[in-house]
Amino acid sequence: MDRRPLKTRERGWAKALASLLVRWRVRPNAISVFSIVFALGAGAALIASRNAEGVNRVVLLIAAAACIQLRLLCNLFDGMVAVEGKMASKTGDIFNELPDRIADPLIIVPAGYAIIRFYMLGPTLGWCAGLLAVMTAYVRVLAGSVRAKQDFVGPMAKQHRMATLTIAIIVDAAAGYFRYRDYALMLALIAIILGTIVTMIRRTRRIAAELESR
Repeated sequence: MDRRPLKTRERGWAKALASLLVRWRVRPNAISVFSIVFALGAGAALIASRNAEGVNRVVLLIAAAACIQLRLLCNLFDGMVAVEGKMASKTGDIFNELPDRIADPLIIVPAGYAIIRFYMLGPTLGWCAGLLAVMTAYVRVLAGSVRAKQDFVGPMAKQHRMATLTIAIIVDAAAGYFRYRDYALMLALIAIILGTIVTMIRRTRRIAAELESR
C-alpha cells in the first residue's frame, strides 16, 4: 500500500519512540486499533463540553485536542513499527485503513454537537464534515482499487482536518471566556466541508488523468 508522505517520520524523537515500541514488541495492528480509543476520548470530551462552562469547558476541550494529537501519533507509529521495524502483518493494510475510517467521524461529528448556537446547525455541520472525511479517504483508496497511485493531496487530507480541528478547539476554549464560544468550531467544520469537497475533486481528477495516460 502507498504510504502517506510525512516529514515527521524523519524526526529523531519519532524514530526513538518507534524503536522503543519495536523493542517492546508492540504490534502495529494494536497501535492502529488504539487510535480509536483516543478518537472516542476526543469525541466524548467534545460532547461533554457542550453544556460545560468556565474552567470545566476549557479542560474538556484541551483534553479533546490532546486526544486528537494522540490519535495522530498512533497513525504515525503503526506504520513506522510495521515498515521500519519490520513487524508488518498480512492483515496490516486492513488495520491501517479501517480504524482511520472509524476515528474520523468519532472526532468530527461530536465537534458539531459541542456547538450550542443556532440549534441544529452544529450537528448538521458535524455530520456533513464527518461523512465527507470518510468519502475523501474512499476516493484515495479507490485509486488503489483501479491500480492507480493512491493520492494523499489536500487541502483537507487527514492531517489537515485534524490540525484544523485541533486549532479550532484550542481557540474556542479561550474564546468561551469572552462569550464567543462555538464560532471557531463552526468555522473549522465549514472549512473541513469545503476543503474535503475540493480534495475529493482534486484526487478524482488526478486518478482519471493517470488512467487516461495509460
